[in-house]
Amino acid sequence: MGSDLIRMTGMISGMDTESVIKAYTSKTEAKLKKARNSKTLNTWKQDAWKDLNNKIYSFYSKTLSTNRFSGAYKKMKTTTSNSALSVTAGDNAVTGAQTAQIKSAASSAYMTGSKVTGAGQEALKADDTLSKLGITEETTLTLTKGDGTPTSITVSGETTMNDFVKQLKDAGLNANFDESNQRLFISAKSTGADSDFNFSADYTSDAGMTALSKLGLATQKDFEKYAAAHSVTETPEEGDPVTRQMTTSEALAKFDKTASTMASKIDGTNAKLILNGAEFESQTNTFKINGSTYTINHMPSDPNENISVNTDTDYDGVYDVVKGILKEFNSLINEMSKLYNADSAKGYDPLTDEQKEAMGDKEVEEWEKKIKDSLLRNDENLSGVMEALTSVTRDGISVGGKTMYLSDFGISTQEYFSADKNERNALHIDGDPDDDVSAGNTDKLKAMIASDPEAVTSFFQQFASKMYDKLYDKMGSSSLSSIYKVYNDKQLATESSNWDSKILELEDKITAIEDKWYSKFSKMESKLAKMQKNQTAVSGFFG
Repeated sequence: MGSDLIRMTGMISGMDTESVIKAYTSKTEAKLKKARNSKTLNTWKQDAWKDLNNKIYSFYSKTLSTNRFSGAYKKMKTTTSNSALSVTAGDNAVTGAQTAQIKSAASSAYMTGSKVTGAGQEALKADDTLSKLGITEETTLTLTKGDGTPTSITVSGETTMNDFVKQLKDAGLNANFDESNQRLFISAKSTGADSDFNFSADYTSDAGMTALSKLGLATQKDFEKYAAAHSVTETPEEGDPVTRQMTTSEALAKFDKTASTMASKIDGTNAKLILNGAEFESQTNTFKINGSTYTINHMPSDPNENISVNTDTDYDGVYDVVKGILKEFNSLINEMSKLYNADSAKGYDPLTDEQKEAMGDKEVEEWEKKIKDSLLRNDENLSGVMEALTSVTRDGISVGGKTMYLSDFGISTQEYFSADKNERNALHIDGDPDDDVSAGNTDKLKAMIASDPEAVTSFFQQFASKMYDKLYDKMGSSSLSSIYKVYNDKQLATESSNWDSKILELEDKITAIEDKWYSKFSKMESKLAKMQKNQTAVSGFFG
């Protein structure tokens, strides 16, 4: 709102033109204030509905959608006679007893290198070249994974220990050179035989074995293979020279190694589990068998121990499913009741900027909260959603040819006049230790689950399905609302746009009124100024 017109005040006439013009625009200003208030209330109401609708849709699309199928109530529990084996029962778990034996646990391959020795017994740093260890020739080592995958690792006198470690990491291993202990530590990234690894070289030449030995990676097997590829010629005091195969001890001596100065290697192994006489093997300590998960936690003291595995209905699990549905229902219905029964905010209008400046932040917050809390008071759409949900809690459901109600499972609302007005639709489970209202009552629900779990499953499956369908009917698309909205979001958006147009129209109208009257007063002031000038001239003429 504004104008490029130069607005003159009553400098000559002495009139309070601002007040006069304010009087002319007062009615329109009042309409503008009302329009802005309506726009603000519309925005707040949309926000309130969006927040509530998100919670309703979450209840619909998650809790109700999941629990309308019988699988949600198929809870099984498995116990074992030894903590070495734990079992999580799946949907296809068969009730009854089984027998298991743990033959081996999965392990990761791990190599601890022997201590490396630099020239002159100097400690090797990670960024030193391998020439310091006495490696001079370019040599290719072969890293072979347990699954047969080979990787070539090339070293030379110019290669640094860091370079070598990087090649190992690039090949998919964990590797580190510990300067303080002067050793390489290498391990597989996962358990199982397929993740195992071994180093090898061209054992027919000395260069490969020298590299393995100097790096501290040569194992007993490497020296055995080197010895098998080489022969030793001995010349007795009498007779012809005799050639024989080199011994492992001789191979060790050639490279200045002993049994205590070789690399230590632990092979990666698979886990093996025998279940009901059938053997299963896994790269990890977890087995997926017939929908259930078997986990080896550690090896039992006796690997031949028969571990009993017992599977039965998890009554507590079924109870928790039902309790979870009702807990979310209560949270939602109590919030809706609070919004619907909110106190009136009559006499409270959105504050103007000037009003906010005159109040403290806490006062502004409390003022606006009073209004926002009342936005859905007695709302017809809200009432309709509440009735859709609560009607299901009163309905009978056919189970095995018999009509059953929530009360048959020890579930009911609190006495009307005993309950807070915003919690009169909440459902309470008799015997629920977490519910002060019904904790002292006999627990019917758990007894029903133990005696007739099929009836409980059928009832609450239908209960969730009926409530799901009721909400779906409320969330259908129409000319006033979008799909999956329980309120008139389209209507509110249109009203918001209309208020924007109305506000702009009123602002333009006020500008036009102000321009009109400022123009008139400006002309009047100009005429008065001219008359005053003429009068002054005449007075001067007559002295």
